[in-house]
Amino acid sequence: MKRRTFCIGCLLAAISPALSAVAAEPIRATLYKNPQCTCCEGYATYLRSNGFEVDVRPTNDLNQISQKAGVPEKYQGCHTMFVGGYVVDGHVPVETVRKLLSERPKIAGITLPGMPIGSPGMYGKKTQPFVIYAVTKDGKAPTVYAEV
Repeated sequence: MKRRTFCIGCLLAAISPALSAVAAEPIRATLYKNPQCTCCEGYATYLRSNGFEVDVRPTNDLNQISQKAGVPEKYQGCHTMFVGGYVVDGHVPVETVRKLLSERPKIAGITLPGMPIGSPGMYGKKTQPFVIYAVTKDGKAPTVYAEV
């Protein structure tokens, strides 16, 4: 074995545990939901299985929490999550949440309105693309962030 190959191998072996620890760090989120809603628990389970650490908080003030975060009533989902400085309203797929967290756009957050059948945490088979909207706190109309 050549000395150079040996040294590179040793370096990679030394930093691999550190890289694994960084990759394994969960994404922390707080999810507010109606106390009687069970699909929100399904969404929290979905997030946990995808590397999120989710603190679920039942509340009867969900509408106010969403509006204060910048989500207009017409665009609200059935739960409101705060993650990485953003609001994520509704059953937004984890790929889109990760996209938001990696791109870091200058918005309040994203929302998938309503309770679409086949969305994460909901029953049934997805029948059409989910339209996810970007929301701001300045009162501007939501715009399409992603279609998945």
